[in-house]
Amino acid sequence: MSNIHAESAIGLISTRSFPAMVGTADMMIKSADVTLVGYEKIGGGYCTAVIRGRFPDVRLAVAAGAEVAAQMDELIYQSVISRPSPNLNAVLPISDRMLAQVVGKSKLTNLAIGLLETRGFPPMVGAMDAMLKTADVHVSGYEKTGAGFCTAIIRGTVSNVTFALDAGMSVAERIGELRSIMVIPRPLEDLERTIPTASYWIEQALVIPEQQPLVLPLRLPQSVNAPMVEVELVEAEQVELEQKLLIDGSGQKLRQRESSIELY
Repeated sequence: MSNIHAESAIGLISTRSFPAMVGTADMMIKSADVTLVGYEKIGGGYCTAVIRGRFPDVRLAVAAGAEVAAQMDELIYQSVISRPSPNLNAVLPISDRMLAQVVGKSKLTNLAIGLLETRGFPPMVGAMDAMLKTADVHVSGYEKTGAGFCTAIIRGTVSNVTFALDAGMSVAERIGELRSIMVIPRPLEDLERTIPTASYWIEQALVIPEQQPLVLPLRLPQSVNAPMVEVELVEAEQVELEQKLLIDGSGQKLRQRESSIELY
């Protein structure tokens, strides 16, 4: 067993809030040399962030992330699994699989992330509308995690995102139930790759397929074993066809295969 595999590990932290999970994931990847590889949502609002890396780094990252989740009173579970088997690696959420379905780059990259979670869809939509009308922000998408929990995701400068969330909170509380909020000032690449983004904000790359030479199937003429037929010629036709057809003894009729007569 290689040293890399021997020191590898998977870290998992589960919360009951999507914004809390994103904030926890952000803390983990900023605390140690680990990779955020995906999220898992199992309903009821439960969300789990999955990280990978060397065992010491994963253990450090999970400890830092769990502390943040606990401060928000959203920590449900935490776990570190050392030396995971290849079978376990194959079935856990992998962000690269999601990325393979998206060609291009988000137009909102490098902007701060704001998350506002409500219980119920109408409060979230109302909060989205208020945030867009209050500050220079963009709604990049939303996420549903079960049990009626919905999270609006906005992007913009830190000041605009903070101002927008303040307005969105008021509207969400007026319409229904506000669950939680989160601001990520400087998202790292791992978080950028895994945060939900509507296809509207993806810059589609122009892919020109490689030109392939046109190959047509070669069809060789088939020999035809045509029956013998009699052809009656008029005087004018006999002069033109005399070089091509075999005239019989009478000079009035000739016998030839149909396949040897060329029509123009």
